[in-house]
Amino acid sequence: MAGMVPPGTAMLGEASAAASAKKINDVGKKVDFMNLPCPIPYEELHREALMSLKPELFEGMRFDFTKGLNQKFSLSHSVFMGPMELPSQSAETIKIPTAHYEFGANFIDPKLMLIGRVLTDGRLNARVKCDLTDDLTLKANAQLTNEPHMSHAMFNFDFKGKDYRTQLQLGNGALFGASYIQVATGQVASTGMVALSYVQKVSEKVSLATDFMYNYMSRDVTASVGYDYILRQARLRGKIDSNGCAAAFLEERLNMGLNFILSAELDHKKKDYKFGFGLTIG
Repeated sequence: MAGMVPPGTAMLGEASAAASAKKINDVGKKVDFMNLPCPIPYEELHREALMSLKPELFEGMRFDFTKGLNQKFSLSHSVFMGPMELPSQSAETIKIPTAHYEFGANFIDPKLMLIGRVLTDGRLNARVKCDLTDDLTLKANAQLTNEPHMSHAMFNFDFKGKDYRTQLQLGNGALFGASYIQVATGQVASTGMVALSYVQKVSEKVSLATDFMYNYMSRDVTASVGYDYILRQARLRGKIDSNGCAAAFLEERLNMGLNFILSAELDHKKKDYKFGFGLTIG
């Protein structure tokens, strides 16, 4: 009886040996640098980190409604009521009550995306994404306003190679930038900003993120830690940074096409506290 082997033990041992041999072969296999897959665009590298660290925080009340007219075209309506911050030389932030309405139109096609927003305060926002060829994409966004020197525009040309991507950025105010991504990545821009980010996916529902921002022109340094927690009916995101600012954003699905949102931001250094709630339909 002591010398008997339980049924299936030999089969499991063979499977384990085969798996170990496969791992050894995979480790020893050299990377074929002449046959690499095409990477994602450069701006997509930080998207997961931005989901946790840059939620759409707001203060006051917000109501959004989107109506689809067909598969490609939709209209949106947004109402916002809350304070507007004014520049001040003092440490405390000056706020005045304000309200505005925003009308939007969206056209989304596999090769062409047009998004426009018009606000009652005179601002016009526009975004364009157009596939000029199978390998060359144009991305542009602009904001026009009545305030002097506040209008701006940005154009991105994204070229997709066989195993690399490169992007050229042009904007008003002598803004330019270029990025290249393959096995290694690099970006050069005239903004003076250096950004590093890291995302750790703890589970399918929980992600942790951190970033480090350094502006070598102004010598400003900021580090942030954020989280993204997906529940069955809700999504909770938040962050805290080295300036003492903590924020949280909750989006809860009440029904199909109806979401309730809560926003909070506490800036202890500036003694500025922002709270908001809203509804999103469509």
